[in-house]
Amino acid sequence: MPKPENYTGPRTYFEFLQTVQKQGEHGRRFGYKTINTDVLGWLISRVTGKPLTEVLSEKIWSKMNAEMDGFFTVDSIGTPFAGGGLNAGLHDMARFAQMLLDRGRVGDRRIVPESVIRNIRQGGDRRAFADAGYSLLEGWSYRSMWWITHNENGAFMGRGVHGQSLYIDPTADMVIARFASHPTAGNAANDPTTLPAYQAVADYLMERDRGA
Repeated sequence: MPKPENYTGPRTYFEFLQTVQKQGEHGRRFGYKTINTDVLGWLISRVTGKPLTEVLSEKIWSKMNAEMDGFFTVDSIGTPFAGGGLNAGLHDMARFAQMLLDRGRVGDRRIVPESVIRNIRQGGDRRAFADAGYSLLEGWSYRSMWWITHNENGAFMGRGVHGQSLYIDPTADMVIARFASHPTAGNAANDPTTLPAYQAVADYLMERDRGA
């Protein structure tokens, strides 16, 4: 990713991590930090001895019938940006979401252990999440890099900062993959429109199925 002219800040994600300061006390309230996902990517690479890109390709992308290659943005020394650097086709993002909806399977092939999907869907500490002040996400929680609605349908989401999202609704048997480039880097700018829209689509599908 090119740097602005006269940029003097960190040149790598590892250098950036050294500038991050502690905020609050661990375990008291939820706090979303992109750098946590980057650290998870580094841990995966350390444990496997392979770049995160190769692990994702071998474990998931090559097994889920993706129609396009995926790409990662990297820092100046080639470290993949695990916290938000994945570039992929919309159909393939929907395929990934469908795999999660199907409890980790693509056809007869097991991609992700079903226990992992169950763990995600049970959600995280709702009290700690409520204390974080996400007023548009009342009753939600966060677990294993996913945002859990805890609504009647058991829906959960992957959320990008400019509005891009994966929305998975097990009860409605529905996945939504959405690309977006909202100029405001915050989901609060999108949620009042997108979240009711996702629910409306789910309601329509369930009503249609009941009437079939």
